[in-house]
Amino acid sequence: MAQMAWTAPRAAGDPTPAEVTTGPVGAVGASASKTYAPAANYRLSVKDTVHIKVFQEGDLDTTARIDKDGTIPFPLIGTAKIGGETVQEAKATMEALLREYLVKPQVSLDITTYAKRRFTILGQVNRPGVFEIPEETSITLLEAIGMADGYTKIANPARIKVKRIVQGQETIIPVNAKDMLDPKKGITFEVLPGDTIMVGEALF
Repeated sequence: MAQMAWTAPRAAGDPTPAEVTTGPVGAVGASASKTYAPAANYRLSVKDTVHIKVFQEGDLDTTARIDKDGTIPFPLIGTAKIGGETVQEAKATMEALLREYLVKPQVSLDITTYAKRRFTILGQVNRPGVFEIPEETSITLLEAIGMADGYTKIANPARIKVKRIVQGQETIIPVNAKDMLDPKKGITFEVLPGDTIMVGEALF
């Protein structure tokens, strides 16, 4: 059975305003000269910093930090919404927007710095607390539970709730992690920055 995943717009706390530097040498922060090759499924997050080049258009070289609404400022087009997209999706978005001004634009996009991406896990795990999602990747619910040293003896994996901000509204998502242990079902659940995971206890 095909893999199933539940995704939603990312959330992060109190981001700084978008910063941008244009021109061939522009940079946001000291580490902008270094780029990272993220996992193919990594989705750009608020406060990530990206460096964008357009082939044979050196004056459009831009380094920008993704704002809280998922946008970056960019020459010619004003703003572009790339938050929540993979690098490949963001490149396609930029190329589509630039086609109004350029003939067959070719865009390259690199991540220069990653935002701190945290989630909280509480309840029936051995090490509840706040954890960081590793750079360049995403994590599943089962991986998040592993980071918290697994379930306690009285945990009920079928009674998990995830609190998530979706489009500015707090949403509670019930999750049955038992189903995720069955490879035939092919179910997974991606943990997003800002999530709070509550693992319930078994009822005796």
